[in-house]
Amino acid sequence: MQFAPLYPILYRVLKPCFPGCLWSAPTERTATDRSSSVALTFDDGPHPEYTPALLEELDSLAVPATFFCLGRSVSRHPQWVRAIDRGGHGLGLHGYEHRSFPSLGRDRLQESLARTRSAIARACGWDLEQVARRVRDVRPPNGVFTPQVLRWLREWNYRPVMWSVVPEDWCEPGVSVVVERVLAQVTDGSVIVLHDGYYGGRDVVATVAALVPQLRDRGYQFCLIDEFWSRWETARDRRS
Repeated sequence: MQFAPLYPILYRVLKPCFPGCLWSAPTERTATDRSSSVALTFDDGPHPEYTPALLEELDSLAVPATFFCLGRSVSRHPQWVRAIDRGGHGLGLHGYEHRSFPSLGRDRLQESLARTRSAIARACGWDLEQVARRVRDVRPPNGVFTPQVLRWLREWNYRPVMWSVVPEDWCEPGVSVVVERVLAQVTDGSVIVLHDGYYGGRDVVATVAALVPQLRDRGYQFCLIDEFWSRWETARDRRS
């Protein structure tokens, strides 16, 4: 069963209830910066076939993206994590396995995130201090979290990242359907979720190839999640 029509409603309900998560970027602009931007994000990789093809497509389009990786996949395919980093893309955590965070409990969740960081550190040749500084963003599998999970993430100095546009590409409804869903929902500051793993990854290159030119035609630029956090922090400071 597909739930694509429900995700825009969930976003509008949950975003104000959990303001400590990054759901989308604030849209405040300076007098000299009135451009619109979106963040392309990819979950569940790296995959040995889909991720390298996706990286090649992103490079050809000159589009930066943020990849929320599964630790087990990082351990199996470290070369593609290195390629993500060397391509100028962002890295985030999706847990070591695709398990609901609330089901893990405190200790197992902390271990899952730490193991994923360690796998990324080995893949990229970083020490643990570097990976702790550079990889702070966490997206819960299936978007499932509780207030307690968010408190733990903040306590451990992680940054929870959610979404505002979820076209449900993992159900493989077809490239044209995924693109239509994104274009119907996208606004300035949107965080778009696609997948380069076993579910959804088969169509990800074709989806990106079709989607990016249409977003550019609408005037959108592409940002990393880290840039959206900077905008979020600037907006917070203005309010305080």
